[in-house]
Amino acid sequence: MGYVDLEIPAELIPQILEMLSVAKDAGKIKKGVNETTKSIERKSAQFVVVAGDVTPEEVVVHIPMLCKEHSIPYAFIPTKKDLGKAVGIEVGTSAIAVENAGGATEKLQDIIKKLPKPQK
Repeated sequence: MGYVDLEIPAELIPQILEMLSVAKDAGKIKKGVNETTKSIERKSAQFVVVAGDVTPEEVVVHIPMLCKEHSIPYAFIPTKKDLGKAVGIEVGTSAIAVENAGGATEKLQDIIKKLPKPQK
């Protein structure tokens, strides 16, 4: 997809999904494009995850740009289905913002350290 501007190492993907799963129980997350966008604009997002299979891509194309603008780390997960499952919803979701990782804070910091740097 045209909006996926980071190549996430394959071994990081399960770690990101696991961190989201912990954060949804013990922390605070925002699900969906609108909630994620608001979270970024309010600078309350610590980390953003976007699905790589969103169509039309115009739905999420602004999220990586906003993240760069506000210096919020972000990552891509291959499918909306995996993203939805990680946060305990039956349907896929296009984007998730982690506002508070709760018990996954250490895991989140570790993931952020391993992420590739976005291209300007």
